[in-house]
Amino acid sequence: MRKFYFLLAAFIALGFSAQEAGKAGELLKNEASKTETSAKNEAFGRNNSQDKSSVFRNDNGFRNSTEKSRPNYNWNQNYAYGYAEVFLRIPEQGYFSIEIGDQKISNASGKFRFFDLMPGNNVISIYERNFLVYRTRINIKNNTRLVLDYFTHQGLYLLGTYNLRNNYGNVWNDTWNSPYGNGNGNSWDPYDDYQNGYGDTYGNVMSEREFSSFLQMLKKQSFDDRRLDFLKSQLSRTDFNTRQIKSIMKEFSFDKNRLEFAKMAYRNCVDKRNYFELYDAFDFESYARELNKFVQNQR
Repeated sequence: MRKFYFLLAAFIALGFSAQEAGKAGELLKNEASKTETSAKNEAFGRNNSQDKSSVFRNDNGFRNSTEKSRPNYNWNQNYAYGYAEVFLRIPEQGYFSIEIGDQKISNASGKFRFFDLMPGNNVISIYERNFLVYRTRINIKNNTRLVLDYFTHQGLYLLGTYNLRNNYGNVWNDTWNSPYGNGNGNSWDPYDDYQNGYGDTYGNVMSEREFSSFLQMLKKQSFDDRRLDFLKSQLSRTDFNTRQIKSIMKEFSFDKNRLEFAKMAYRNCVDKRNYFELYDAFDFESYARELNKFVQNQR
């Protein structure tokens, strides 16, 4: 009986300490009226329609040749007015559509990444199955990324604002139709922080094969303290990306050691703007909040 009460108390404590929706970040007030949220937005359905009977398209999906007007092609993205990004996560099942400015993204994956946004005040609207459920304004500074979480019952939360290492300017004109070669023998990913396409590399990051071997060596360390000692020696000569750091954190048994390593690895991280992705590697949200506070203080 005593063992039963001990287990019951442990489960209750776990319930209060585990991650909980709406406990991190700044709540952004919903400005959508009840009238707006009760009306279905048919625009999404019209925009996503695949109706081939449209007078503007022929059977091959191209515009009818009878149209005299030709499209105006814009090969260069104009970044003179600035550049900003917004990453939004919805950790719930369902089909959502997010609208920011003139951009819309719809999916059921719960992850929405907006690039090439104009800095300044932007209206963000959230739709669930074409019904408006949330609308508010966000102020995005130039060359920054806003990271947000949305919960249907708690609202929209701003988790943080992160400086971008660089925006990509007119490089799109030269690389959009090429295999992203950057002239130094490396492939270039425009969303990769440690290869920026200008001949520079940030850090000494392991390849996938090297990291796989490294992870196997880490697994052979029997206790968390030995894993930390092993990693400390490696951090003196190796850099990691956020995905690799998260994989390493999963090898620890306790959150306090995950947090210690995450703090140690921050200076060796080549894509610090993605550090928020580590927050769900913890079992308890208090450690995620502590890491978030640590990251904020590094700026």
